[in-house]
Amino acid sequence: MGPLRRILLLCVSVCAVSAEITFAETSFDESLEEIVVEASTLNQTIIPVQTLEGSKLKNLSSSSVADAVRYFSGVQIKDYGGIGGLKTIDVRSMGSHHVGVFYDGVEISNAQNGVVDLGRFTLDNMESISVFNGQKSSIFQSAADFASSSALYLQTRIPKFEQGRSFNLDAGFKAGSFDTYNPTVLWEQRLSSKVSMSLSAEYLYTSGKYKFRTARKDGYDTIQMRKNGDVNSIRAELGLYGQLDNSGNWSAKAYYYNSRRGYPGAVVRTEPGKFQHQDRQWDRNFFLQGQAVKQFSTWYSFQGKLKFSNDFLHYLNDPNQDISTMYIDNSYLQRQYYASVANLFEPFDWWKLSLSADCTYSTLWSDMNHFANPNRLTFLANAAWAFLWWKVKLQANLLYTFVKDRTDEGFAQASDKNRFSPSVTISYRPFDNVDLTLRAYYKDIFRMPTLNDLYYTFIGNVNLKPETTRQFNLGAVYCADFYSGVFRHLQLTADAYYNQVDNKIIAMPGSNQFRWSMTNIGNVRIKGVDANMSADWLFGNVNVNTGFSYTYQKAQDFTDKSSPWYGGQIPYIPLHSLSVLVGADWKDFGLNYSFVYTGERYESVANIPENYAQPWYTHDVSMYYNWSLEKCTLRFAADVNNIFNQQYEVVQCYPMPGTNFKIKLNIML
Repeated sequence: MGPLRRILLLCVSVCAVSAEITFAETSFDESLEEIVVEASTLNQTIIPVQTLEGSKLKNLSSSSVADAVRYFSGVQIKDYGGIGGLKTIDVRSMGSHHVGVFYDGVEISNAQNGVVDLGRFTLDNMESISVFNGQKSSIFQSAADFASSSALYLQTRIPKFEQGRSFNLDAGFKAGSFDTYNPTVLWEQRLSSKVSMSLSAEYLYTSGKYKFRTARKDGYDTIQMRKNGDVNSIRAELGLYGQLDNSGNWSAKAYYYNSRRGYPGAVVRTEPGKFQHQDRQWDRNFFLQGQAVKQFSTWYSFQGKLKFSNDFLHYLNDPNQDISTMYIDNSYLQRQYYASVANLFEPFDWWKLSLSADCTYSTLWSDMNHFANPNRLTFLANAAWAFLWWKVKLQANLLYTFVKDRTDEGFAQASDKNRFSPSVTISYRPFDNVDLTLRAYYKDIFRMPTLNDLYYTFIGNVNLKPETTRQFNLGAVYCADFYSGVFRHLQLTADAYYNQVDNKIIAMPGSNQFRWSMTNIGNVRIKGVDANMSADWLFGNVNVNTGFSYTYQKAQDFTDKSSPWYGGQIPYIPLHSLSVLVGADWKDFGLNYSFVYTGERYESVANIPENYAQPWYTHDVSMYYNWSLEKCTLRFAADVNNIFNQQYEVVQCYPMPGTNFKIKLNIML
C-alpha cells in the first residue's frame, strides 16, 4: 500500500470515529463571507492577534507580505537585502521555525529547512494578514493550527460582486526603483448563483541594483553598488468558491510560482569595488488545495482539507565567478501530501468540543552525493474545549504528535517521536457596559528538527531532540466607539509575556570550516511587552486612522553558565521597537505615512562593542487617487520608501536600499 493511500485511509478512519462524538458551532471564520469579518472584531478574540486588512493593507507602502508584517508588535523580519533577498519572520524571539504560515487556511510547510520566504507573496490579491500569538481563538480548525508557537495567516481576496454584476476585473502595472516592472491582473467571475471563480497573475522583473554606503576600519568610506539581486518571476493562482446550500461552503485553489534570482550575498570584502556574489537560485512551486465546511445540524459541523505540493529548488554557487566560494550545484525536490478533518460538537450553549486530525507525508530528494533522501510521516490529533460561564471564556486543547522518518537503505534515521502538548486560554470581561477584556494563556509546544537538520550530508545529526517552547501571556483589550464628535473609535491592547525555548538547535563547527554539525545546546528565555493602539477620527469629510505598536523584549541566552556571554541578549533582537501608521482619506484621495523603528541590537551573543548594531528607522509615504469613469475606475498610487535615505542593515553585512519609489496604475472594471 502506497504512503498516500495509507494517509488518506488513516484520516478517513479518524473522521469516522470522531463523527460519533463531535458537534456544531456557528462558524465565524469558516464561511466565505465570515473569513473577512473576523479581522474587524478583534476585541472578541481571547488570543493576542494583530491584523491588517482591506484598505489599510492596500494603502501601505509595501510590495510583499514581509514588508507589511514589519508593522506588527513583537515581530522581527530577517531581511537579507533588497527585493531578491530572503525574508523570514520571527515572533516574540522564538525563531522562524516556530511560526506556522497559513495560506487561505492551509499551512505552507517546508520539511527541508522549516522556513517560508515571505518575500515571494505579493499584496496585490491579499485581503488580510493576521499574526496570532499561540493560535486562533476558534476551536473549529485543523490540528495543524494548534501545532506551532505562533501563526501567520494570509487570506487572499474572495470574489464579491455588486448588485447586477457578474464579473470584476483589475489590471495594474507597477514600476519603480531597481528597474522594477510588475504587471498584474485579477479577474473574478460569477459562474452560477453559488459558484464563483478568481484568477490572479503577475510578472515581476527587477535588476535589484541599488547604491549603498560602506565604511571600513582602515579609513575609507565609499559608495558601492549592490549587485546580483535580480529577480525574474511569474505567479498565477486559480480559485473556485462555492456555497453548500445555506449550511456550508467549499473552496479550491491551484497555485504556481516560478522564479530565477540572484542572492547578493554578504558585504564582507575589504577591497573597494569587490562586492561581487554569484549565488543563483531557481524555484518552481506548485500546489493544489481544497477545503469544505458543512453544518449538518445545530449540534454538528464538519471541516475537511486536502493539499498536494511540489517544490523544486536549484542552487548554484560557481567559484569560476567568485573565487572566495566553494562549488555548489545542487537540486532539491520536495513533495507533500496533506489531509485534515475537524469535527465540532455543541451539546450545550456553554460548552463546545472539537476533535481534529491531520496527516502529512513529505518526501525530499536531492542530487547531492551521499544524500539520505528522507521521507516523513506526521500525524496530529487534537481535542479542544470551549466553555462560557458568566463573564468568563475558557478554552483548552491537547495536541498529540507522532512523527516517523525513513531514509534510503544504509542511512541512519531519527527515532520515532511521540508527544502531548497542552494549552489553556482564559478571558474575563468584568463590566457589562465597558468593552474591557482581560486575558491569559499558557501553551506548551515543540517543533521537530527539519530534514536538513537531521540528514544534510556531512552536517545532519539524527540524534537531535525537538525544540520545545513554553509560553505565558497576560494581557488586556479595551475597545470603544463614539458616534458623534471628532473621535470615533479607540482600541488599546497590552500583553506581557514570558517564553522559554529549550533544546534549541544550532550549528557548531567541526574539524574544519566546511564540516559543521547540528546539536542541541540552546536555552533561551524571553520577557517582553507588546502594546498596540488604533484610533479613527472624523474631521468633516476627512477620515483619519492611526495605529501605534510598541515592543519591549529581553531575550537572553542561558545556554552555557561558564560562558562570559551567559545571559546576553540573543542576536538581532532589539530591546525596543515600534511602528506608526497614519492614513487620511478625503473623497477619492488618500495619503498615508508609516514609520518603523528598530532599536540597538547585537550581531552575536557576545554583547560587546565590536558586535553592537546601530538602531535603524525608515519613514515611508504613499498617496492614491481614484478616478471614476462611466464604466471603470482608474486608481493611481505612488510610494516613496525610506524618504530620508537612511543607510542601515537588518542583518549584518546585508545593506538595505536607500530612498526608493514605486508608481502604480490600476484599471478596475
